[in-house]
Amino acid sequence: MRLFGICALLLLKVTLGDACDSGKFTESGQCCSLCPAGFGVEKECGKEDTKCMPCPQGTFSSSEGLDACTSCAKCPQGVPMLASCSATQDTQCECDNGFFFLSAYGLCAPCSKCSRGKGATRECGPKGDTQCEICGPGTYSEEHLSTKPCLTCTQCTDSEVEIRPCMPNSDTLCMDRKLHILSRPPLDGADGTRGTPSWPGVDEVITEGGASPAPGTPKFTPQDEGGSNNILVYVSVLAAVVLGLLIYVAYKCWRSCKQKKALSKARAAELGASPEGEKLQSDSGVFLDSHSLQDNQPSKGTKRDSKQDNRLYVNLPPHRQEEVERLLQEGGSRGWRQLGAALGYEPEQLDLFGRGEAPAHTLLSNWAQKEGSTLGLLCSALARIERPDVVTSLNCPTQGVSVV
Repeated sequence: MRLFGICALLLLKVTLGDACDSGKFTESGQCCSLCPAGFGVEKECGKEDTKCMPCPQGTFSSSEGLDACTSCAKCPQGVPMLASCSATQDTQCECDNGFFFLSAYGLCAPCSKCSRGKGATRECGPKGDTQCEICGPGTYSEEHLSTKPCLTCTQCTDSEVEIRPCMPNSDTLCMDRKLHILSRPPLDGADGTRGTPSWPGVDEVITEGGASPAPGTPKFTPQDEGGSNNILVYVSVLAAVVLGLLIYVAYKCWRSCKQKKALSKARAAELGASPEGEKLQSDSGVFLDSHSLQDNQPSKGTKRDSKQDNRLYVNLPPHRQEEVERLLQEGGSRGWRQLGAALGYEPEQLDLFGRGEAPAHTLLSNWAQKEGSTLGLLCSALARIERPDVVTSLNCPTQGVSVV
């Protein structure tokens, strides 16, 4: 009977519009209170209403809710702090341009970009990642990856005709009303013959003396707008397809040449960059088979002793770091992601690095901030993923190689 009374009371509250913000009720039917910002739940709602307590030092709560206070985050090594943690706000860290502080992992992650048809409602920065939403009526965004808000749609003027209305992913398409295309005259003879050809605009032409054109002069009449629109659309699509094919072929050629150059440099490095090897490649155009170099490179199943090189990666010259990042970026199935796994990174962290334009740089920059990030450890991880070319670029010592 008591349970029936509670259900009836709840139904009455919902019916009258007195809905509960927390969505939870005490056993007596009272709506459970939410803890305000800066407070966390001390005792959950049940027999009695919710009991809240101020967030202690080192914790915070940024909004109303029924959760406990959250521990404050710490800025990564080398990242300056913009604002310290308070009872209502987490720690804010000043990451580089294009990155934001991800407190869940305690690192600077690449900013997200809005896809086509969406605009940014909040820029990426100290307050968090980019926030995107679909462009509303009267706005659009044609960029595939953007951090800008939606733009206002274009309005066709009185001298233009609207071909396509504005949509979230494209602006309004307008065309000049005077832009006409040649049209065929209709059948006007009783015997099915066509009349005098008509041409756009000529029938409006009058001689300087005010006389009409002589009989038999071609006339011009506007064509139906539908045919004009279709031809314009077909030409635009065809041009886009041809341009896309040209760009794709150029990209494949550039990529192939770049891979060949990288392979040639790696093989030259494995040979010790001897003049005879370089002369053989430049004069004869013959590339040495990598199987013939097995005596000059660490064999599979070997590892380098990380204690042999205690130099820090962060002290490596910038041009050497750029070369290592480039080789890992082009590594394919044995690139920066496999190196990150060998260095102990979780897949979720590697996915965050992959969202940026230079994930290899992001990975090594983040790893270099950790304690004990020596070249010996890095070379050992590269040996495990079978990247002797990168090890050679790092110029790690060849001593201390032991067969497993």
